[in-house]
This record gives sequence, C-alpha cells and structure tokens, in this order.
Amino acid sequence: MDGSFIFFGILIVLGLIVMMAYNRLVALRQTCNQAWGDIDVQLKQRHDLVPNLVETVKGYAAHEKETLENVIKARQTAIDAGSIKDLAGAENMLSGALRQLFALSESYPDLKANQNFLSLQNELADLENKIAAARRFFNNATGEYNTAAEQFPAVIIANAFGFAKRDFFEVGEAERAAPSIKF
Repeated sequence: MDGSFIFFGILIVLGLIVMMAYNRLVALRQTCNQAWGDIDVQLKQRHDLVPNLVETVKGYAAHEKETLENVIKARQTAIDAGSIKDLAGAENMLSGALRQLFALSESYPDLKANQNFLSLQNELADLENKIAAARRFFNNATGEYNTAAEQFPAVIIANAFGFAKRDFFEVGEAERAAPSIKF
C-alpha cells in the first residue's frame, strides 16, 4: 500500500511539473503574440502615413522621382511581407528609404518649412519611437519565451507540444547606415 502512494505521489508531482511548464510556455507564447500585435499596429499606422508624406514631398521635389519610388516600393514590400524575418528586412529597407527622404528634404527649404510636411515628419518620428519600444518589448518577450522553451524540463514539453522557437525583430544594415543623397 505504501508503495502505491509513493508511485501516485510521484505521478502527481510529474503531472504538476508538466502542467506548470506547459502553462508557462502558453503564457509566454501569448505575450509574444501580444507584443507582435503591438508592433503590427504601429507598422500599419506607419504604412498609412508614408503615402501622405510622399505626396507632400512630390510637390516640392518632383525631379527626385527615384527616392520617392524607393519609399513607395519599400512600403509595399513591408505590407506584403509574410514572416517576421521578411517583415523585419522590409521594415529596415523602409526605414532606410524614409531616412533618404528626410535627408532629401534638407535640400528644399520650402519643404522643410511646410506645415503639413513638418506635421507628417513629427508624426512619423513619434511612430518610429513607438515601433522601437514595441520592438524592444517583442524581442524581450521572444527571448524569454525561447529561453523557457529551451530549459529543462520545459524543453521536453515544448518539443512534445510543438512550441517552436521564435525569430527576433532585428535591426538591419539599412537602419544602421547613414543615408546618401546625390545630385
């Protein structure tokens, strides 16, 4: 009789460990999903703002067609991206194109003084700060999730229940490089 109590006690403890590890992984996965949702909302607002910005610049810098087309192309690539890795690359490309657009505005004093342009530029700068904060939160949540899914005994539960490793939303070379404007 005592042996069966010990056996059932061990089974209960193991069951609790599995349940706690599974529930923690689910909670961390949900935190990652929520963090990604926050990034997605900010990126959508950014994508909606870009055409207005381009239209404002068009009136002042009509002969800078290539820069404007690069911004629109980068925006569309970001909208069409399928995975986090593809989206991160596309967003980095869009950030680089927008930096070129703002660097271009330095050559047009009338554009720099245009209230609509300044308002859009300030709104975009605010969005960039929000995206950076959301990206940091997402990457932190992703790091915590990936770490938890790789630790013992959770790694056994993670593998058994399909908790896959997540990609980080990383800064690319386009965001690190300074824009170059040529006339």
